[in-house]
Amino acid sequence: MSARTQALPQARARPQWQRRWFNRETGVAWLFILPSVIGFAVFYAVPAVRGLLMSTTNWDLLTTPKSVGLANYAQLLNDNQFWHSLLVTLYYVLLNIPVQTVLAIAIAVLMDRFTKSTVLRGLLIVPWLMPMVVAGLLFTWLLDPSLGIINTVLQAIGIPNVKFFGSVTQAMPSVALVNIWRHMGYMALLVFAGLQTIPKPLYEAGAMDGANEWRLFWSITLPLLRPVLVFVIVTSVIGSFQVFDVIAVTTKGGPVDATRVVVWYIYEYAFQRFQMGYATTISMALFLILVSVSFLQMRMMRAGESEE
Repeated sequence: MSARTQALPQARARPQWQRRWFNRETGVAWLFILPSVIGFAVFYAVPAVRGLLMSTTNWDLLTTPKSVGLANYAQLLNDNQFWHSLLVTLYYVLLNIPVQTVLAIAIAVLMDRFTKSTVLRGLLIVPWLMPMVVAGLLFTWLLDPSLGIINTVLQAIGIPNVKFFGSVTQAMPSVALVNIWRHMGYMALLVFAGLQTIPKPLYEAGAMDGANEWRLFWSITLPLLRPVLVFVIVTSVIGSFQVFDVIAVTTKGGPVDATRVVVWYIYEYAFQRFQMGYATTISMALFLILVSVSFLQMRMMRAGESEE
């Protein structure tokens, strides 16, 4: 009897980390997230490790990979074409994200103030449901310098033809236009959903204090939308750095490398020059850039803080 009573305190005196990780609730939680963990390992973790190993080889897709150590990374640091493609990508991001975000916020605020029509919300998401390749082909036809509807209208009002995708100065803004048209409605719906979580009495209190619409927007709406805006902007920036499909169907990196973004540069090395090892090295560099940019964005936008 005494041995049994001595064993009970010992059984109850398990370390805190064991009580936290080895119990029924934790087991059920792991069971639910197991499919996601397996998917992450198979489709992200393992390919990432293989890519890191591949970046230290000179694999050409046909012969056995041969290790070259860090030679690919040394080549990358001195690759002027890579740095040029990075600047082109940054230019695209700066064209795309500010305009897309401002338009999305404006559309969401207008919807919240004047209408909450389900039909309008459905129409806003239609462009986002369209594959980017289809959107690129659509705008290739609309902006065609000879037969495009846009240039036909410009000619009718006395403006000469504009070579949107064929001009060095107009090609990248035209590519950004395609992305803005496709994504601003979806972003507007996300912002609109965030607006619905803001307590309406805050606006009433602000109006009673004499605040006008602009003051309410800057002092209440924007600060309380920060969690949604952090998600929208971070994911949009990541997607913009990886732009490829619209480039592939419209400009193919031209004219004169004006739209030769980083992912298109990776594609050229991997499937046109058959230098998969160096292409993977560029991919690793892009991954590090995206991680750094996302971290800086979340720190600058104070993603972990709440205005409420």
